[in-house]
Amino acid sequence: MNPSSSATQPPASNPSSERAVPRFRSKTLAAALAFFFGSIGVHRFYLYGMRDKFGWAHIVGILLGAAGYMLLAATERASLLGWILAFPGAASLLAAFLSAIVYGLRPDAKWDAQFNAGTGKESRSGWTVIFVVIFSLLIGAFLLMTGLALTFQTYFEGQVEAAKALSQ
Repeated sequence: MNPSSSATQPPASNPSSERAVPRFRSKTLAAALAFFFGSIGVHRFYLYGMRDKFGWAHIVGILLGAAGYMLLAATERASLLGWILAFPGAASLLAAFLSAIVYGLRPDAKWDAQFNAGTGKESRSGWTVIFVVIFSLLIGAFLLMTGLALTFQTYFEGQVEAAKALSQ
């Protein structure tokens, strides 16, 4: 092939050069989604897409947790299966609040390096993300302490009942 003939042919299309510009992902929106809808993985789907395994794990976890909670409520916290099923739901809920805190406290430059590289935009988080972090910390800590208190109360009530049964 001579050099003059290559100038008359159209250039071969390169699919990698025709890629769409990556979309901008807001740190404030990601933290708010984790706070409000994190237990069903919406924040993960926003950041990583619908193929994110951990997003789907949130959905499975919260469904198992709801079944466990209903079983515990029906048996007055006496069902071992209910406790086992409630654990993934509690983990999903607490992980969502922790994600909101982590997203909100991450510096904008690190956020942009991970999620907005190549978009040409920069994050500018303000007070909204701080309030999301504060409320995530308050509600997440409250739920964690409540869950631990109920778990220990149930355990010790069972121990007292077992001791009463032995002493009779």
